[in-house]
Amino acid sequence: MTYSQNWNLDRIYPGGIDSPALAEKLTTLTKQITAFNQQATSSDELNFDDLVTLTKDAQIIQSGLSTAGLFVNALAAADYGNDRYQPYQNQIAKLSADYQTPLNNFAKLLAQLSASDFATFQALPAVQPVAFHLNELRQGAKRLLDPTTEDLLNQYQLDGLKAWSKHYDTIAGGLKLTFVDEHGQDVTLSAGQALNQIEDYPDHIVRQRIMQAFETMWGDAEKLSADTINHLAGARLTEQAAHGYQDHLAEPLELNRMSRQTLTTMWQVVDANKGMFDAYFDRKKALLGLTKLGWQDQNAPITQLGDYQPQTISYTTAANFIISNFGKYSPKMATFAKQAFENGWIEAENRPGKTPGAWMESVPDIHESRIITTFTGSVNDTATIAHELGHAFHSSVLTDLPLWRDQYAMNVAETASTFAEMLIADANVQAAKSNAEKVVLLDAKLTNPVAMFLNIRARFLFEDAFYRERKNGFVPAERLNELMVAAEQTAFNQQLDEWHPHFWTSKLHFYIDDVPFYNFPYTFGYLFSTGIYAWAQTQPDFETAYIALLRDSANMTSEALAQKHLGVDLTQPDFWQSAADLVKTDIDEFLALSTEFI
Repeated sequence: MTYSQNWNLDRIYPGGIDSPALAEKLTTLTKQITAFNQQATSSDELNFDDLVTLTKDAQIIQSGLSTAGLFVNALAAADYGNDRYQPYQNQIAKLSADYQTPLNNFAKLLAQLSASDFATFQALPAVQPVAFHLNELRQGAKRLLDPTTEDLLNQYQLDGLKAWSKHYDTIAGGLKLTFVDEHGQDVTLSAGQALNQIEDYPDHIVRQRIMQAFETMWGDAEKLSADTINHLAGARLTEQAAHGYQDHLAEPLELNRMSRQTLTTMWQVVDANKGMFDAYFDRKKALLGLTKLGWQDQNAPITQLGDYQPQTISYTTAANFIISNFGKYSPKMATFAKQAFENGWIEAENRPGKTPGAWMESVPDIHESRIITTFTGSVNDTATIAHELGHAFHSSVLTDLPLWRDQYAMNVAETASTFAEMLIADANVQAAKSNAEKVVLLDAKLTNPVAMFLNIRARFLFEDAFYRERKNGFVPAERLNELMVAAEQTAFNQQLDEWHPHFWTSKLHFYIDDVPFYNFPYTFGYLFSTGIYAWAQTQPDFETAYIALLRDSANMTSEALAQKHLGVDLTQPDFWQSAADLVKTDIDEFLALSTEFI
């Protein structure tokens, strides 16, 4: 069958943004939050039955907010820059802020219980499955200020942190660039389309033109972007200080349920191994026939090698390839992917006016997911879809559990997605019919470790340096450009000849409001999933073991998860180094096979 490249949102709420079902849901949520607030702030002493009810009601509200939020955000992402959706996004953000106040009160009620009473409460059958999350709420309550101040902070976010994040969408949604293609024709692209073309355009001269236009476009927006990122970071730092976080990394580490030692060790191993990419970039430069490599060339496709020329594939062919190769490791993954393609869970059409990049969000009220990406027919696009389906599969194996067992951290979330992407990348390489094709596909596979070891390392170094300076005042655009280039040069080991000063402006991840330091979890997930991929080869029943790991992912720390299921210590370099060694194996094979084409 032929799969549609457009998603079905009517299964969530029929009728688009004017859906009566959406309006009814928002009204219901308002009433539920009011009732929840009344019970959570009751002056009477609450018993265990009351706390059980609050536990259930909180998850119902949170599920509804997530579903309504996904629906509106999906419409906005597919029609990027259209301000029609903004009032609905604001309304849902307001409901979320209103919900946070009684949730904080509920957390304080948990904190007021004695250790023995809390242990008794956690052991109740109705709440035992979410005991870990309840303990996190209890511990988090220690950071909370008085209720009036917390409510003020929650409401202030609407015109502070969240507002500046939305302001970035407004900036990005209105940007366009024009370049001259290889046929001498003027081509106009949105910011999102341009980003895809920079990564995949086969002609290096045109790719450079797009990059130059991209830099100019974002350079024209640098002062607006500088205002946005400074005020967003300032609002975040103010809240973090108010809640007693020792520095700008304490909150993201807490959210990712990982220790500072784990983060430090991971980056130490990454830095110790970045030299292995030097020979790879030198060889890629030769294969591309270039005298220098610019930022736009780090993921550039090798379009011709020997007698081989990459072919554009159809969306349905890509879908069937994913389904088939998922099935070699997990029939349940294959069945799930087929369901997603058949039922219209994926928006993949290549057209103007869509959000840059790709993402997946769960739809908890109906136990489904939705994915948005832009498919241009490349093997990298196939891998991107597999990546997002990995996220969705992760959520799917938790749908029989309470919502608070589905609240896995971002770093672990990136594990399932990257694992799925690896399956497809390896399948592509193994299906190669010649050395030339294998070199091209190995190169496509290596774009992922290049991103995780170097590109995301640069993002982390920039963001860390920016937050350190932001504590002392506003950081102007010129300085942000300097910090960005310095981070790129360090992370890439000076291997590129042209840098991207406005990467800080163009990268959405720096402007996300709900997850500070959005970038390092990707590297964690990549390296962790690389270890899981190696582990998978030794498991007699991989599917069962893998699903067991995923089902625990919101129920313990990252270190405990790795120890329980893989038997490794993430605070030590051995596990991370074993993952880096697997990357080195791919680089060595790439270098060996490509020698004949120099």
